[in-house]
Amino acid sequence: MNFLRKVSQAIDAFTDKIGLVIAWLTTILVLNVFYDVIMRYAFHHGNIAVQEMEWHIFSVIFLIGAAYTLKEDGHVRVDIIYTKLSNKQKAWIDFICTFAFLIPFCVIVIYASLNFVESSWAVREVSPDPGGLPGRYVLKAMIPLGFVLLIIQGISQAIKNLLVITGHEKEVKK
Repeated sequence: MNFLRKVSQAIDAFTDKIGLVIAWLTTILVLNVFYDVIMRYAFHHGNIAVQEMEWHIFSVIFLIGAAYTLKEDGHVRVDIIYTKLSNKQKAWIDFICTFAFLIPFCVIVIYASLNFVESSWAVREVSPDPGGLPGRYVLKAMIPLGFVLLIIQGISQAIKNLLVITGHEKEVKK
């Protein structure tokens, strides 16, 4: 079990580093939106590249940040029964759901996005808008990458749940 604990800790440390990058990207997004709003409403000057940058950064935050959000148990839940369960029962549900839903869903999204991403890379896709951003293919590559990271963090969460189920931990640690 020590080996599994160390694997989980290594994954969590990696995910924490990703979370830090995402935090800085969020700051950059806020500054970008602030600049865009000031330029459009105060100076009546819009810029397609700045507007596209907003949703490019948001997409990266959403896709790459999902693994960190999973680690921190930050995804939205509506749990009427779950909250009343013991830590071991919660661990069982989370363990089973990781392998029954999370990982299969991620694999499906990765598989479904590969042709989409490959086609974009093949033509080095750029924005169709005049003055838009180049390198849209890099943004599209974030789709499978984000879901790979989600699988990796899901494995870490499953290990932590297994440690609770087997009695090696009292509760899942973040």
